[in-house]
Amino acid sequence: MARTRSDSPTLFDLPVRPDFQMEARLLREGLAPVAGLDEAGRGPLAGPVVAAAVILDGNRLPDGLDDSKRLSAQARERLFDAVLDMAVSVSVASLCATSIDGSDILRASLEAMRRAAAGLCVTPLFALADGRDVPPGLCCPARAVVKGDQRSQSIAAASIVAKVTRDRMMGRASRTAPHHGFETHMGYGTKRHRTAITEHGAVLRLHRMSFAPLRNLAEPVTASKGRNADQPLMETGDEKTVGRQPA
Repeated sequence: MARTRSDSPTLFDLPVRPDFQMEARLLREGLAPVAGLDEAGRGPLAGPVVAAAVILDGNRLPDGLDDSKRLSAQARERLFDAVLDMAVSVSVASLCATSIDGSDILRASLEAMRRAAAGLCVTPLFALADGRDVPPGLCCPARAVVKGDQRSQSIAAASIVAKVTRDRMMGRASRTAPHHGFETHMGYGTKRHRTAITEHGAVLRLHRMSFAPLRNLAEPVTASKGRNADQPLMETGDEKTVGRQPA
């Protein structure tokens, strides 16, 4: 994987909210369109890692874009709709728990970002990727931006799309594994989630068995005990959805 030199901002360098300055600079250099890339779900014990790629229209920016972690769920939902309505192109990709276990979470996150960028209906000439690493195999040159979701509106938009998409996927997962409460903790290692794993076991294809709390489980992995035997287990698998075409 490609790693750029660290551009870690100091606390005083961070804007109050992300802006469009990085994108505007690239546009002046003729590198348009610019895509923002971000992911959601690196830390949970269950569920996919989801990445989004967003190309914004600099003349039509959604109001209130920010790092998804600094927004309420209601604000994220509103901005998710605004981004899908106003962006030039949006793409989402995910890698399931099985894929994460087959490599590692960093590689899976970067691969999800690569797939999201590849799924854009408009090919970007440059990408801004949140974090310290440029995803290998991107369709265009890119720059890794530390705390990018707090600095770039394109990355902030991608962070919102990825977060809302993943939360909805975990809400669906809760229907087939009701004892685990995925709709409340989204797969993160909360006390309720760890207790549910102890009492009901891990959920096949949803839990990340390579992660430390699950790696040494004494009992075999099972589907949720609360599931009807005829009901298929929902696997949050590798998938990609592409947003709207430009008007």
